[in-house]
Amino acid sequence: MNPKRILFIHGSESSGQTYKAGLLRTFFPEMLSPNFTDDLDERLAQLRLITGKTTDWTLIGSSLGGLTAAIFAAQAPTQVRKLVLLAPALTLSAFDPYRSGHIQTPTVIIHGTQDDVVPWALVRPIAESVFPNVKFYIVDDDHRLHKTAETLDWKTILA
Repeated sequence: MNPKRILFIHGSESSGQTYKAGLLRTFFPEMLSPNFTDDLDERLAQLRLITGKTTDWTLIGSSLGGLTAAIFAAQAPTQVRKLVLLAPALTLSAFDPYRSGHIQTPTVIIHGTQDDVVPWALVRPIAESVFPNVKFYIVDDDHRLHKTAETLDWKTILA
């Protein structure tokens, strides 16, 4: 893993300074966590500007950020080494065009059983049909995953 190519993509009602980004920076101080706009197309354009043509990116996306990361991996598969999706909003219609394809990028999905924003039971079948190389961590937490974030072995997850 290239420590300079870890990028955190926050959710829609958050920022690059979110709790999870701060926690992850304690393990990966060179991780990028910019502020993204709420519009998905603008987020994807921002992500393309940040990544340029470089490869070996590990993308950590939370909620809408998870959707953004997944779509980017589908559009630019050679640039993404790994996806870590935190309660990803894969149920939104913007992901529909990618549901019929396979995103080969190794993917970890961490999702709470108490998530009432993006229910894990709806996300899991979508993810299993799209990501052939997916590992799930289903945890006792809500959408924000604040309880769980502190207990995970992030170095192993991002390895």
